[in-house]
Amino acid sequence: MSEHSSSYKPSNAFTRWMDERLPIIRLVYDSFGVFPTPRNLNYLWTFGGILTFCLLVQIVTGIVIAMHFVAHGDHAFASVEHLMRDVNWGDLIRYTHAVGASMFFFAAYVHIFRGLYYGSYKSPREILWILGVIILLMMIITAFMGYSLVWGQMSFWAVTVITNLFTAIPIVGESITQWIWGGYSVGDPTLNRLFSLHYLFPFIIAALVGLHIWALHVVGSNNPTGVEVKTKEDTLSFFPYFVIKDGFMVIMFALLFSWFVFYAPNYLGHSDNYIEANPLQTPPHIVPEWYFLPFYAILRAIPDKLFGVIAMVLAIVVLFVIPWLDTSKIKSVKYRPMFKPFFWLFVITCLALGYLGAKAPEGYYLLASRLFTAYYFIHFLVVMPVVGLIEKPKALPDSITESVTGKSSPEETAKEGAQS
Repeated sequence: MSEHSSSYKPSNAFTRWMDERLPIIRLVYDSFGVFPTPRNLNYLWTFGGILTFCLLVQIVTGIVIAMHFVAHGDHAFASVEHLMRDVNWGDLIRYTHAVGASMFFFAAYVHIFRGLYYGSYKSPREILWILGVIILLMMIITAFMGYSLVWGQMSFWAVTVITNLFTAIPIVGESITQWIWGGYSVGDPTLNRLFSLHYLFPFIIAALVGLHIWALHVVGSNNPTGVEVKTKEDTLSFFPYFVIKDGFMVIMFALLFSWFVFYAPNYLGHSDNYIEANPLQTPPHIVPEWYFLPFYAILRAIPDKLFGVIAMVLAIVVLFVIPWLDTSKIKSVKYRPMFKPFFWLFVITCLALGYLGAKAPEGYYLLASRLFTAYYFIHFLVVMPVVGLIEKPKALPDSITESVTGKSSPEETAKEGAQS
């Protein structure tokens, strides 16, 4: 893929002049026009485009909201209500931004599980995967800060609980916590810090997405078979085939997005966040947004505060080293009969942790959280290395073309004929 040469030819005097000075048209043409793409990509590969759509929605709506938001403890909640009630289309903008966060994470999690199933983290795509995990981490931090800005009861106490976790760090924990707070408790300086960083981070994410796409165009897309591109017949140009495919799925996703915005905008949130923050009244049960729940369950599953924080952080850090933990040479799980049940057990584990994160940490819920937390790490640290060494995978197709048509490409057929 990295050897793909440009076939762009300027069509008039202006494009020739532009191409000699700033070849941006050539870049777009080569990257999103004729770029060779594996012909067997299914609809799960469209979530990259969907995520780009979500990021753009969040940036645009976030800029508009920032025009009306007041980062002050006495006015933050009221400014959000002002946006909702008094600004033209303000309720639509706010709901689009709030629902957009959930849609963003939903698409990101599908994208990640697709990468895990089809081995998109394996050589030569390790950097591509690592950049994706960095983007996920930045999304989590950005979403947490954005959720805090509403300054409702759940937001305020979520900030209080999560920032207090830094006090578990030996020696420097107290200093870090006080720096985040801007004092000795959550207040106006905390809100200012969170607002500033929440506004900045989406643009950093956009830059990381640019790097992610660049890395993708260096090594090329993985595909459902995990077989690398061998001939020109294994690929199709990105335009029009995959542009239309991605566009269709973006429209379908936008319909789902719109349903939540117009008919159930608060379904994915918590009702307590419509109560203004009160430092003197703790909610009976603090519940973060749904996309944080698996990590929240891991945090609470560990009885010690420090080790709970370490476990929660390691739940993300372990994703960085997956390319080296998986010892199998086969990328796609569809050709790994022994590993496939473990993969689906891992999916069930993540869903279960999400469910348990919303429950009180007691009784059977706490026991189940500990069991699923244990398997979460066992999957990466034990199952992946061991199963990759002992399993006998199914035979792979000779080429991407064969996986689609059932026949080898002309070049491979000719080569087989010469060998016989």
